[in-house]
Amino acid sequence: MTGNTGWASFAGRVATDAVEGIDVLAEPERLATGTWFVVADFEAGSGTPSGGRARAWRFAHVHDAGAPPATTPPATTWHGPPHDAWTSSMDRATYEAAVGQVREHVREGDVYQANVCRVLSAPLMGPPGAEPDARALAARLAAGNPAPHAAAVHVPAATGLDPVWVVSASPELYLSVRDEPGTGTVVESGPIKGTARTPDGLTEKDRAENVMITDLVRNDLQTVCRPGTVEVTSLLAVEEHPGLVHLVSRVRGTLSDDVASSGALWRRLLDGTFPPGSVSGAPKSSALRIIGELEPVPRGPYCGAVGWVADGEASLAVGIRTFWWADGVLRFGTGAGITWGSDPAAEWHETELKAERLVALASEPR
Repeated sequence: MTGNTGWASFAGRVATDAVEGIDVLAEPERLATGTWFVVADFEAGSGTPSGGRARAWRFAHVHDAGAPPATTPPATTWHGPPHDAWTSSMDRATYEAAVGQVREHVREGDVYQANVCRVLSAPLMGPPGAEPDARALAARLAAGNPAPHAAAVHVPAATGLDPVWVVSASPELYLSVRDEPGTGTVVESGPIKGTARTPDGLTEKDRAENVMITDLVRNDLQTVCRPGTVEVTSLLAVEEHPGLVHLVSRVRGTLSDDVASSGALWRRLLDGTFPPGSVSGAPKSSALRIIGELEPVPRGPYCGAVGWVADGEASLAVGIRTFWWADGVLRFGTGAGITWGSDPAAEWHETELKAERLVALASEPR
């Protein structure tokens, strides 16, 4: 795209013209002022992103999505890969075998649940001398699959900054941070576990899975919150999204004073809560080890986090239903939470359900 100097969008904010980027773990204090758009990669081998990447970019112009400046060029038309060009990092037999291995780990007492994912990929080159227009894909997803935590961050390599290309139709809140007068700095998470085409398709396995992960998220927040303030405010709510439904719970707490006032606030938050429990498993350390053994390719931004941090407040989504592009390849991740009650064929079909609508939107018509 001619003249692309970077673009980002999330939670009603749109940014243009990237001017600097930082390593969040190396310089967490930089997030204390201004507006930054953040992308954290999922790192299976570690309970924090310290072995991977957590990055943020500041843009020269940030404005409300309802009032874009006249200087913002319109998005181009999205041209995706052919529908039959997608390949999977695990075929059905390999994925179902991985489900069986997780069940064996559950039987041995190593883990209660582990989220096993596969990555779909298709070749996709941008226009000559440019990269694909992330805004064009974001617009197509917004029209065909609106999502409460949709996000996009695109900083081209031509800017000279650390490049990134992520477009997400995430339905899941990883963390929100906000000041509440009389309470303090409140942090909230909305874990999703349990997916079906209709509410009638949700099972007891889905409900048990959600309760396990909600408890894990509660424990994660307790590492950064004042004792006695962490609470589950909603459990097993059914949310409808295009083509499917989810079970969603809500957990919140008040940050402890030493965390809220620290220049290393985001280092502390990521150390305590990343990667998100819904896309790792329980216990988290064991689940991450098992994921690292079973998944043949890295997840990258998929299952990580994407969103914004602005002057002490933040809204970050779990990077699910997420596309990312690099080196001429468009990628999309899909997965399922595996427990003792999992049926390998059913879990494979869940990964298909989560992918089918979005991959179709990102592909050229059949």
